[in-house]
Amino acid sequence: MGSNLGESLDTLKNAIQTLDEIPGINLISYSNWYRTKPVGGPKQPDYINGCALLKVELTPHNLLEILLETEQKFKRVRLEHWGPRTLDLDLILYDDLILDTPNLQIPHPRMRERAFVLVPLAEIAPDWIDPVDLEL
Repeated sequence: MGSNLGESLDTLKNAIQTLDEIPGINLISYSNWYRTKPVGGPKQPDYINGCALLKVELTPHNLLEILLETEQKFKRVRLEHWGPRTLDLDLILYDDLILDTPNLQIPHPRMRERAFVLVPLAEIAPDWIDPVDLEL
């Protein structure tokens, strides 16, 4: 999860609380927050990034739909690919599921290239094994 517009830290904390209040979603833990440089896209402010571990009783596609709806509640506007945003919620992992559909890939296809995902992920899931590579 990330944000680089508005009150980013407040937005991220409120987004976690919003998700935890949705039936079928329970917050287990979340990482520390990290200030990171944007990757790709136009010139823009630094991001605040982190990861959350959720227990869900939803399908991956239903969870993705809720994540996108939550982004909209926090005024996410998609004007430019990799552009600045009030809130970005990505579905990075779903247990050990490997999924490749037109609108959802799990694990997230670029997660291994992004320290802003891997560092907070290691905090909340230190023993996680990549289902694709079968490595820590």
